[in-house]
Amino acid sequence: MNKLFGTDGVRGIANKDLTCELAMNIGRAAALILAEKSQQRPKIMIGKDTRLSSDMLEGALVAGICSVGADVLLLNVVPTPAVAFLVRKYKADAGIMISASHNTFEFNGIKIFSGDGYKLPDSLEERIENMLHENSENFPHPQGQDLGRVITIKQADLDYIEHITNTAKLSLNGLKIALDCANGSACRTANRLFRELGAECHLIACSPNGININENCGSTNLSNLIAYVKENHLDAGFAFDGDADRCLAVDENGNLIDGDIIMAICAADMKAQDKLMKNSVVGTIMTNMGFGKFCKENNINFISTKVGDRYVLEEMLKEKYSLGGEQSGHIIFLEFSTTGDGQLTATQLLSIMQRKKSCLSNLAKLMSKYPQQIINIKINNLKKVAFLKDPQILDIIESANKQFCENGRVIVRVSGTEPLIRVMVEGEEENATYSTCKQTANALQKRINEL
Repeated sequence: MNKLFGTDGVRGIANKDLTCELAMNIGRAAALILAEKSQQRPKIMIGKDTRLSSDMLEGALVAGICSVGADVLLLNVVPTPAVAFLVRKYKADAGIMISASHNTFEFNGIKIFSGDGYKLPDSLEERIENMLHENSENFPHPQGQDLGRVITIKQADLDYIEHITNTAKLSLNGLKIALDCANGSACRTANRLFRELGAECHLIACSPNGININENCGSTNLSNLIAYVKENHLDAGFAFDGDADRCLAVDENGNLIDGDIIMAICAADMKAQDKLMKNSVVGTIMTNMGFGKFCKENNINFISTKVGDRYVLEEMLKEKYSLGGEQSGHIIFLEFSTTGDGQLTATQLLSIMQRKKSCLSNLAKLMSKYPQQIINIKINNLKKVAFLKDPQILDIIESANKQFCENGRVIVRVSGTEPLIRVMVEGEEENATYSTCKQTANALQKRINEL
């Protein structure tokens, strides 16, 4: 059986790769495995984003979970981090989020959280996969009163908003901000959340219709947000993705403030308040070299992991670090959340601006980014397996790295969420960085076509 779980749950084109039958069986297996130690009727929580297929997959998951005797707590449309928070608040045995994050609407996904609000470790995902493979025809079939029930948590969004507002510590009165909700989950929470904190809010991409999620908006396309912030003379803009677990920012001049810069601002502030545990920050191999330089200049330890917020979180939990994240905007504040949270990130950044009475562009000056170029190459799953084992591929990557010595780097990796190879080149000189990235991508594309 092909591996179902990637770096962020199960993901694919809805009703093709991710079918109702598969979703129903995932619901069955997850309920049985994650609630096996429960002393009472198991409870599985389900949230979803706004894409068209989310209702269909929710119905399939509900059917699967109830068919093995577990109850379902429905949250409706909420951000992914709301599921991670509410699964603990309501003492559920597991939480499921239906979302394909930053992908376009035809994709969907299933992310599973354990009862403590953390994404599942590889071992539990493997157990679910094995149960699907071995026992899909032999699931238990309770009848009568032993069937699961469905309960709707109507105040789910309010519970989550209250949680985030409690992390702010001060009012955001006087700040004018734009919120790009990506026509996704943040549409249900962002406006009320930041208005309650006192900010003047301007909404962009906040009219979901099932097919416009992440369409020319959100954290994957900031052009509209940049233009809006500049034209309306706002203090900042924030772009979320479809399930609002990531956040990128725009300063008052329309400059991008990515996850690396956000982490630098927050790390410096937390260090000053003695809240940066072990004086360390966790990033990934894709973290900009400028962040490493910032850490060195400020006597902060930088720890690098594989790409994926789950790996960042694993390292944070293992060593009890308090801050970690990715350039893409998945920022984890372990004091407040068990996963990346876009609206929490925006709240923390705005709180720093307010407390320091500083504009975002000034805060961002503490880190200088190295020029970085990324080119994506489409590839099917069969070629993905052979890609990084091919000697010619490895030679191309090694040759590209030799051009930089210690003044840059070339990273080529297989995406865990999309059918892509990502080629990233970083260096001190922008033209050389761009040309090396283009040459490397072209050479890799040629070799991929030959595989």
